[in-house]
Amino acid sequence: MASTSSQPGPSPDHETPAEGERRNSAGRAVETTHQEPIEAGDDARSFSDFEDDAPSTGSTSISSSIRGHVFDNGRRYHKFRQGKYAMPNDEQEQDREDMKHAAVQRICDGKLIFAPIGDNPQNIVDLGTGTGIWAIEVGDQFPSATVTGLDLSPIQPAWVPPNVKFLVDDVEDEFLYPRDHFDLIHERHTLSHLKDVPQLIRRCYDHLKPGGWIEFQDHEITAYCDDGTMPPNFPVVTLFDFVQQGMAKFGFDCTSMLTVDDKLRQAGFTNITRTVYKIPSGPWPRDRKMKMIGYFWRTVLYEGLAGISAKTVGQGLGWAQDELEVYLAGVRKALMDPAVHSYWKLHIVTAQKPQ
Repeated sequence: MASTSSQPGPSPDHETPAEGERRNSAGRAVETTHQEPIEAGDDARSFSDFEDDAPSTGSTSISSSIRGHVFDNGRRYHKFRQGKYAMPNDEQEQDREDMKHAAVQRICDGKLIFAPIGDNPQNIVDLGTGTGIWAIEVGDQFPSATVTGLDLSPIQPAWVPPNVKFLVDDVEDEFLYPRDHFDLIHERHTLSHLKDVPQLIRRCYDHLKPGGWIEFQDHEITAYCDDGTMPPNFPVVTLFDFVQQGMAKFGFDCTSMLTVDDKLRQAGFTNITRTVYKIPSGPWPRDRKMKMIGYFWRTVLYEGLAGISAKTVGQGLGWAQDELEVYLAGVRKALMDPAVHSYWKLHIVTAQKPQ
């Protein structure tokens, strides 16, 4: 059975049995979490000495695909299956997504994949690949594998490693691959934008090789606090409550990540594990590494507020544009408050198709 070790600081959190049920290899999730609080530092000023430690990649060109986009309120969105994904796909959003990747990589100590897929996987697919940064880095790490990224938006780079390719596709459509094909099916940050998660999981089960793995990486859409510094009705929490209500208007469930292990078990998966990380939403931690991660994550949130709320709160809940802009000003102010030691939870769930 797969499990994940845990250490203090940026390592995964271990919930107590009351918080996180341990489950058996017959399909119940084995949760690896630690809920020790992140220690706050005395100085929560901006953390600026960030190094660029992303790995370099070999390159070759790929053919162009669908290039259409639509615009709304000054932001650009995907045209293929227009309206299915609530977030923009313009340069501003791409930069934010790449910063989110940087934060997640640091909190996970550079680990791209948690599923034990071995050293020579042959076929890997990334569902909702976004800018393609995860797929590109995985292609570099596993030259034996063909890595395919699927997304509604054609925003991936034109120069990628020779074993990486991108396709414009809806991940909720039938897969254009044979059954028993993939060693790993990976999804990150898009589960709350899927309308039928059980169907997707069943489809993934069919297209994984016997012994293959599925991995979900997603954060909860709300903030937490361990030390009482986050006041009641904190504007950041309230906004994302509205976001979840707006997503529900379009048929999406923002809490899917919390129940995905049961859906995996029902589909026939075994060796299910859940790992949870705390990501600080500001440079308030004492630990230098966590301070840097907090700076990244706060920027990810700050830069994404307008994009995530335009479709969900604006269109979904019917807020006027000027009303929303005034409200977001208060949310931004709250997000920048150094006295509030809030954090978000990143969940990583892995499961195996039986041999």
